[in-house]
This record gives sequence, C-alpha cells and structure tokens, in this order.
Amino acid sequence: MKRPAVNRLSVNRLAVVLFNLGGPDGPDAVQPFLFNLFNDAAIIGAPGPLRWLLAKWISARRAPVAQKIYAEIGGKSPILELTINQAHALDTALAKVFPETEVRSFVCMRYWHPMSDQVVREVKAFAPDQVVLLPLYPQFSTTTTQSSFDDWARAAAEAGLNAPTKRVCCFPTEPGFIAAQAHLLRDGLEKAKAQAQAGGAPLRVLFSAHGLPKKIVEGKGDPYPEQVQMGAAAIAQVLQASGDMPQDWLVSYQSRVGPLEWIQPSTDTEIERAGRDGCALVVVPIAFVSEHSETLVELDIEYKHLAERAGVKAYVRVPTVGTQVDFIDGLAHVVAAALQNDCDPCPQGGGVGGVGGGGRVCTAFAHACPARMIG
Repeated sequence: MKRPAVNRLSVNRLAVVLFNLGGPDGPDAVQPFLFNLFNDAAIIGAPGPLRWLLAKWISARRAPVAQKIYAEIGGKSPILELTINQAHALDTALAKVFPETEVRSFVCMRYWHPMSDQVVREVKAFAPDQVVLLPLYPQFSTTTTQSSFDDWARAAAEAGLNAPTKRVCCFPTEPGFIAAQAHLLRDGLEKAKAQAQAGGAPLRVLFSAHGLPKKIVEGKGDPYPEQVQMGAAAIAQVLQASGDMPQDWLVSYQSRVGPLEWIQPSTDTEIERAGRDGCALVVVPIAFVSEHSETLVELDIEYKHLAERAGVKAYVRVPTVGTQVDFIDGLAHVVAAALQNDCDPCPQGGGVGGVGGGGRVCTAFAHACPARMIG
C-alpha cells in the first residue's frame, strides 16, 4: 500500500492523544477498574441508575477472579508503562515528520488512570494549535474507539478545551501495522516449525482478537470483525508473497464472558480443534498493540495449557507490535494524514482511518462507524 504524501505542517504545537483501555495498577485497583468498565454505556446499555447497580454487582463478583489473573503478572497491568513507551516513540517519529512543530503525545486510558478528565487538563495546559485523537485500537468498535471518543468529548467540553481536533478512528490495514505484524509472525512461524519439526505437524495460524457480543455486531452494525478479518488477510498476503505463510489460517475470538452469544469462532474452541487435527499453532494477537492480561495470562498461560491438554504439536504466541519501528512509523503517518485532510474521521480516503489508495475499507453493513462507510 502506498502512503499519502506528507506536506509541511502549519501548526506550532500538536497534541496527540493515545487512547487505550487501561488496567489496574495494583490489587486494590482491580474492582474500581472493573466498575468503570461495566459502568460504560457502550458496554452495558442499561439506563444509568440500573447500569451503576449492575456495575457495582458485577465488579464485586468478578474482582477476586481478576485479582488472581493479575497476580500471574505481578499484581497489575503493564499497559500504562507500555503505552507511555509507545507515546515517546511516536514523539520521536513525529519530530522527524514535522521538525518545525512542537509535538507532545498524551496517554489517556478509558477505565483507569490517567483518564479523560485528567488528560484533557494536561492537553489544555500544553495549549496546542491542533489535537489528534489516536486510539490504539487498530479496528474500530463502538465499545472501544467510540466510547473513548465520547468520553473525551464530554471531558473536553467540561474543561473548555477548544483546540481544533481530528479523530483517527482505525487503522486495520495501515502498511506499518501490517509490516510489523508480518515480521513478528514470520519469526513465530520459524519457532513453530522448529518445535514441530520432528513430527512434521502442519502449521496453522490463529489471528486471535478480543470478542464482542453478537448483538453488538448484528444489532449496531459494528465494523470490528470485518476489520479484524481485513487485517489478518493483509498480513497473510504479505507472507504468502514471500512463501512464508501457511494456507491454513483463520480469525478467532477470545475473552468471552457472560451469558450472551458472542461472535465466533472462539479461540479456545479452535485450539481444541487444532489438537484434534494434529496441528502446530501460531497465535497472533491482532487486536492488541501492547501486552496486558489478555496476552500475558489468557494467551500465554491459560490457552497454552489448553493447547498442551488438547495435544497441539506446538504452541507459539506472537508478541504484540509494541514499539516496533514499522508500527510507530505507521502511526506517525496516520497522524500526518489526519492533519492534512479535511475528511474527519476518515482522513486518508484509503479506509476508515487507514491509509493507502482506494475507497473506504468497510462495507455498507457497518453502519455504526462514524464515517457511514460505503463499499
């Protein structure tokens, strides 16, 4: 994919806000973190007072289990520190793109500190000429990206932050993101081949993404699963061109909770099927750009144990893209494109916040996207 040209930027101060979900910074933060999560109208759509009561009940019930999960990784989530590292790397990349502009990236978490109210005040004190909102969710969802946008808009209005603001709503096929994923997957495939070499087991790749209740996709027209599939196909295409990608690959969904029907297939079911098929597995966390409980515990511990029990010949989990140079450079180009195009929130014309020529990436089905996509 070809990136858009970058022109000189007539902005003195640029603030880039990196959104992520956040995570508890210690055992005592687990229950309030969960309360903030379940009190979000994008997660539980009940009326406010009822949602508050449900959030209190669910968070109290789930906190002991969640504390045990976080105990596996030191009692807290590493996501804040890792996102700060990404912010610093992005500042360095943007300084090369816009050497005459003072650029500062701010980290804003949705469900634990630092959250919108605090970060809005920090951005206002910086006094930027322009703000770019950049969620670190490669694929758009009403439950993640839109929720972060809405909370930021509320906080900005309350604080009187009036700087011009652009939004990047997703980057599922951004070339840097795809290149970073392909590089890491290639290494994972080599490791799996080495582990499964003696038995000659066939390789299978699972692109594992966080799941969503089916009603959010079918009822709201959430484009998330479409965009996950697009990204997986783009990564596969890169590696197939070099002869490194097995034909056997698919998208699956993890982290299913509660009684609702979730989008399929589930990652745990696919791991069990791989065992029955005698496969070696390489698992790519395609919807996560930094390590946290879903990768470090669910994929690395719980699903690895499941794979061993199921008889999977090898189980290799690919790291998240983190601060991979291709990924950070891709984010810098996404920011640049957002600043140089009047079409908000799809600044590149090559997709919903993505880059490259052509039309928008999502089909007409995805009517929940703020860009009202066309095929």
